[in-house]
Amino acid sequence: MNNQFTPNAARPLVRPVIRSSGHQSAFKIILAVFAVMVAALLGLILLLLIGAETGPAELVIALICATLPVPVYVMLLLWIDRYEAEPLWMLATAFFWGALVSVFIAFIFNTSVELIAAAATHSREIGENVGAVISAPIVEESAKAMILVILFFWKKDEFDGILDGIVYAGMVGLGFAMTENVLYYGKALQHGTEALEFVFKLRGVAAPFSHPLFTSMTGIGLGWSRQSNNGFVKVVSPVFGFMLAILMHAAWNGLLTYGGDYGFYAAYFGIMGPAFLVTLMVIFFSWRRESRIVRQFLYSDYQQGFFEQMEYEQLCSIRGRMGMSWQALTRQGFSHWRTRRQCNQMASELAFHRSRVARGFGRNPYLAEEREHEYLYRLQDLRQRLGYGQRDPRQP
Repeated sequence: MNNQFTPNAARPLVRPVIRSSGHQSAFKIILAVFAVMVAALLGLILLLLIGAETGPAELVIALICATLPVPVYVMLLLWIDRYEAEPLWMLATAFFWGALVSVFIAFIFNTSVELIAAAATHSREIGENVGAVISAPIVEESAKAMILVILFFWKKDEFDGILDGIVYAGMVGLGFAMTENVLYYGKALQHGTEALEFVFKLRGVAAPFSHPLFTSMTGIGLGWSRQSNNGFVKVVSPVFGFMLAILMHAAWNGLLTYGGDYGFYAAYFGIMGPAFLVTLMVIFFSWRRESRIVRQFLYSDYQQGFFEQMEYEQLCSIRGRMGMSWQALTRQGFSHWRTRRQCNQMASELAFHRSRVARGFGRNPYLAEEREHEYLYRLQDLRQRLGYGQRDPRQP
């Protein structure tokens, strides 16, 4: 088993020097503040628009009902990313894009399409149906896909596989579903608490992952494009994933709109169920792929004595990682559990960095080596805190 990016074993691991530009940092801060202000403004506008349709009391109750289960769903989604956890700021960006930007875009365009269709056909019902079956799938999936495309091209060192696509798409979808549920719950509450209970069971319990599942098709397409070396797959898979997301969304809305109760069951068991099972299979095979990456690109460190055999084997499997974390928690407490998790994460970061370099994503060899050195230093520091020794065994 050969590693194409083997570190220099004779070089001592000293603390890396991090060079930063004051102007670049200031620009990032200004950009972040501006993004937060825009998001807050969109959030305020959305609350006013929803409140105008539901009423202020209904808005507050609906907001509580829509947000309470979200942390549970987020934790379930993040559990998928077992090897290389995504940065919190990127996850938050995806979530709030879905909750604010995507919903705002969808509200404007879908409302416009409904009004135009209603005026053209002289039927409000037809306008609503056109908005639900035609406009909503296209507009909403496009709005949610925007941030996935941005992250795909902007953060190639983080968005580098199918699992990443599923996680980011799921966060966008959860954010979108949360804000959309505020509107649906508020409207239902206008007809009484029984109506609210029914809609909550339907949207919050029976089908909370509908939007994440639709958008995951786009995420899978982008992730497949990233990890594939086939030029045809790189181009076609994102388009196919996006079109599949629209078709699934349209079929779901169409069956709910025209099928009544039977349509719901047909959509739930004919679309959502099979799609969910296929997504689980994709996740399983993606776990196996990431396990192989960790095993291959940490093998040189194991050969040189940096990792003990048991630690290396445990790092290469989800069960092994969970076992190490559990032992750290039960035997040494919360602080060691947290350090163990950080160590597992850093080992994955190192392995995936080497994988990207081996596949040609690291165009600057100096920066790639500098990042490798930083990962090794941090990994060594974490392992020393866990009691694995006070020096790097590869040093002379």
